[in-house]
Amino acid sequence: MKQSNQWNRRDCLYWGSAVAASCTFPDISLSAPMLKGKAEHVISIWLGGGMGQIDTFDPKRRGDPKNNRAGSYYDSIDTAVPDVKVCEHLSKLAPLMDRITAVRTVHHEVIDEHAAATNRMHTGRPISGTITYPSIGSIVAHERGAAGAGVPAYVLIGYPNVTRGPGFLGARDGYLYLTNTSQGPAGLSRSEGITPTRQSRRENLLEVLRRSAPPGNSSQLREYDEIIRQSFELSGPEFTRAFQLEKEPTRLRSQYGGEFGQRCLLSRRLIERGVRFIEVAHNLNFLNGSGWDVHNEGILQQHKLIQEMDTAVSALIIDLEEKRLLDKTLIVITTEFGRPPEFDSAGGRGHQGAAFTCVLAGGGLSHCGAWGETDELSKTIVSHPVRVPDFFATLFAAVGVDSGKELYAGERPVPITDRGRPILELFG
Repeated sequence: MKQSNQWNRRDCLYWGSAVAASCTFPDISLSAPMLKGKAEHVISIWLGGGMGQIDTFDPKRRGDPKNNRAGSYYDSIDTAVPDVKVCEHLSKLAPLMDRITAVRTVHHEVIDEHAAATNRMHTGRPISGTITYPSIGSIVAHERGAAGAGVPAYVLIGYPNVTRGPGFLGARDGYLYLTNTSQGPAGLSRSEGITPTRQSRRENLLEVLRRSAPPGNSSQLREYDEIIRQSFELSGPEFTRAFQLEKEPTRLRSQYGGEFGQRCLLSRRLIERGVRFIEVAHNLNFLNGSGWDVHNEGILQQHKLIQEMDTAVSALIIDLEEKRLLDKTLIVITTEFGRPPEFDSAGGRGHQGAAFTCVLAGGGLSHCGAWGETDELSKTIVSHPVRVPDFFATLFAAVGVDSGKELYAGERPVPITDRGRPILELFG
């Protein structure tokens, strides 16, 4: 359902200017009331490799790699929001941009290190040698828990990685993962040779060990015991039924597209069962050999990645809207950094952290198509810069998490965000 209080791009820019002007006053974030959005779930779509903002959600003049003319690789098209354009290969998302905000001014200082940038865009902080920070998914899981009984709070549809993990929060706030929609969650199915009788004996042995455990380290034992209990619960038929995509209408599955689209469809089924946070990776089945990291000839197939994302995400938005779940579900599209307007020697693009785009959709926000402006080549931020902690704070606020709250790594207090300030205008 479309929001009744829609903002247009001019509104966003006007009020954004007012907010920018107010930044000269003292920081009042500690005394300000907590923003609390309408979203109950998050579907986070990860574009590993570095999505080029200039070739997707922040198009500029047409470039020419053969003649070394900087600019967009594709033509741009109009959208449902006046003055907001997107790449021609986002033709299915273009009519839905009134449900979407492309935050065009996200930035950090990491340029050439994929791992460091990926960590930054999952934890909101630089890598530390003294502490392992929790991912945004684990923080949401920790603060909100699962929205339904017998389901995990956090599911990763992709390969496990420490950047997605719980950090100092501990295993209880980690993820359940799967790498293929046709196989179900990794680690939940019984290994071959483990009969129900053998499993029962193992459960009885665990119970004996619980009773005989020394009193010390009781909190760690309780946490481990809870993880084991949950794994047995999740391996039952009720939760695993969510992975039976063949139960969905053939026409709907076709609208979502291939494997990536099926992951997005699965994410909708998971939130229906109460999963709070889901990350869907779009860098496992490379169409061009390098995913979104389009150096050199890798850019020749970039349009296929864009089209696949366009198909899947537009289907997800429409599907959620039809099921009255869009206002309750925040869709987030992130990547480790963007791409510069210049072309490399083979016609591809390098890395750019100084200005790139992340996307928000649904979640009960007051969307305006695009937030923030970059220069004529999407290289420099012109107005309304958004730090990574600010983007995180916006996400947290949308799903009812206090971005100013302190968590504890042992006895060390750690704020949920690094002084992040939400984009207030998106909250109406």
